[in-house]
Amino acid sequence: MLIPVVQGFMVGASLIMPIGVQNAYVLSRGIRRQHHLLVASLCLFCDLVLILVGVFGGGRWLGSMPWLQAGLTWGGVAFLLVYGGRSLGAAWRGEVRSLQAESGPEKRLAIIVTTLAVTLLNPHVYLDTVMILGSVAAQLAHQEQSGFALGAVLASTVWFYGLALLAARLSPWLARPAVQRGVDVLIGLLMWSVAGSLAWSALR
Repeated sequence: MLIPVVQGFMVGASLIMPIGVQNAYVLSRGIRRQHHLLVASLCLFCDLVLILVGVFGGGRWLGSMPWLQAGLTWGGVAFLLVYGGRSLGAAWRGEVRSLQAESGPEKRLAIIVTTLAVTLLNPHVYLDTVMILGSVAAQLAHQEQSGFALGAVLASTVWFYGLALLAARLSPWLARPAVQRGVDVLIGLLMWSVAGSLAWSALR
């Protein structure tokens, strides 16, 4: 039982650790201490669902619906262009956000919606969690697949909460105006580059 758990952890960690759109968003919420644990929890929940779908056969189902993949791709491109533009605009204007979390149901709802959009409108999430993890799990014996899924979920748990908590811990330094502007530029360019690569792949 332990071996497939370790395998799942290692594969899950290798897929989730490269800095991507979702990780950049978790990092930005942690720096500003804006419901960063809520964001990490939502990302983890989405990963949990998608990992289970992938490990237990959902990859074949997703691969059989090219129209769904196309819809996710173009929806993701549109979202990433808009959100990336907002980050670059904030950097251009030199906006500096407070370290104090903005509370209230409207702000919380906006963060929930944005977190779900960053996660579920990014086709790379489905490629990593459903397709790749699913293909690796398919090579294991049926009784080992649950352990593999557990290991992958543990990797996501450690990563998302670790990233959010570390960013919040370092926020007094990371939230300096010059650093904030750099983070905004990095996030904006990252989102636009991912949008460009998605659009190029879809058009090809």
